[in-house]
Amino acid sequence: MDRAIYIAMTGAKNNMMSQTSHANNMANISTNGFKADFEQSRSMGVYYGEGQPTRAYALTESPSADFDSGPMMATGNPLDMAINGNGFIAVQAPDGSEAYTRAGNLSIDASGTLRTANGLAVLGNSGPINFPPLDKIEIGSDGTISIIALGQGAETMVDSNRLKLVNPDLKNIEKGADGLFRQRDGLTAEVSANVRVAGGMLEGSNVNAMSEFTQILTLARQYEMQVKLMKTADENAAASAQLLQMS
Repeated sequence: MDRAIYIAMTGAKNNMMSQTSHANNMANISTNGFKADFEQSRSMGVYYGEGQPTRAYALTESPSADFDSGPMMATGNPLDMAINGNGFIAVQAPDGSEAYTRAGNLSIDASGTLRTANGLAVLGNSGPINFPPLDKIEIGSDGTISIIALGQGAETMVDSNRLKLVNPDLKNIEKGADGLFRQRDGLTAEVSANVRVAGGMLEGSNVNAMSEFTQILTLARQYEMQVKLMKTADENAAASAQLLQMS
């Protein structure tokens, strides 16, 4: 009976892990550029030496993210931008490595560094993008950043830098625990001239709230079933022990 209990226990544990994944999607339904995580469950055979598996445990995994585009929202803010189609914005992760995001709600900090909403430096032609004091800034459809320095006229607008926009193979992209994307092979993606951005726009989350909520309810029912199975196995074990005592 202990085998049945352990099998049900792994099912209940992985049901909880699946619910965590869907709950995280729900929590980011309003996060700009967020890509929902897929989740799948499958059986995993348990082998002891050669031959067939003695039993099968449950396994939950997140094979990929949903890379479908989210809704486009106009903001009118010159520092807001959205990827139009496929592609990513290159940023500097907290550990100094290069990572990628779709969140285009940018800002300029007190030192003149262009950063994402969560404080990551945005990468350009030669590392993090920095500006002198500005009067105006514009982001072109190809990622070119044009500026007018503080106190200068409109005729002095110049191309200051260009966002590093990449379009790697999605099969080679994975999402980290920090929500940033990286290449599975550990290499940095090449700049793509085909990626286009829309200035004054933001891409919303692509999470489908109704689908996520339905999945959470389904997993809750499955969890209850696993708990009932553990209880039944325990009752059967107690009944077997009682019969052995009587004999």
